[in-house]
Amino acid sequence: MLFRRREAESFLERMRVHLWPRRSWTRSSRYVVFRLRRLSDTPHAVALGFAIGVFTAATPFLGTHMVMAVLLAWVIGGSVVAALLGTFFGNPLTYPLLWYSTYEVGNLMLGGKADEPRIDLSGGIFQSSLDQLWPILKPMTLGSVPVGLALAALSYVLVRPMVEAYKHRRRRELELRSGREALGAQ
Repeated sequence: MLFRRREAESFLERMRVHLWPRRSWTRSSRYVVFRLRRLSDTPHAVALGFAIGVFTAATPFLGTHMVMAVLLAWVIGGSVVAALLGTFFGNPLTYPLLWYSTYEVGNLMLGGKADEPRIDLSGGIFQSSLDQLWPILKPMTLGSVPVGLALAALSYVLVRPMVEAYKHRRRRELELRSGREALGAQ
């Protein structure tokens, strides 16, 4: 098979790479920024798609972020690729902050501090009923709406000018290049 490794990575090595990229978080984040700037959609569509991805990353439903982002981007008219890139805002470094903030905001929206829920997951999360998980999921789901909207608005405000500036600079470079080629052909 083309592009296959000679020696398969172990499960632990794959998990380590998911938590800490081989080339660093800086290089990985630069790649995401580069991909955002190079998308062919309008700056509004790219920024809207990225904001949708960030919004879905704030929800507590792990494993559904990409599907939700694609569907929302398709319905609203944002860039689907940018929405997928925006879901990477949710990662092992940001999830604890997102979960804590959505839980606290949800508790405030529900009328203040509730009793600390006691959940017994000793039998495993899949053996627990939704009744046991609901005391945590309810405030997190409710709190993810305002937290996600705030983060989405912030990401839209940051991403749109970045894409506009890149596209303007790229257009100017292409005009200069075509002008030099026209002068060289004469």
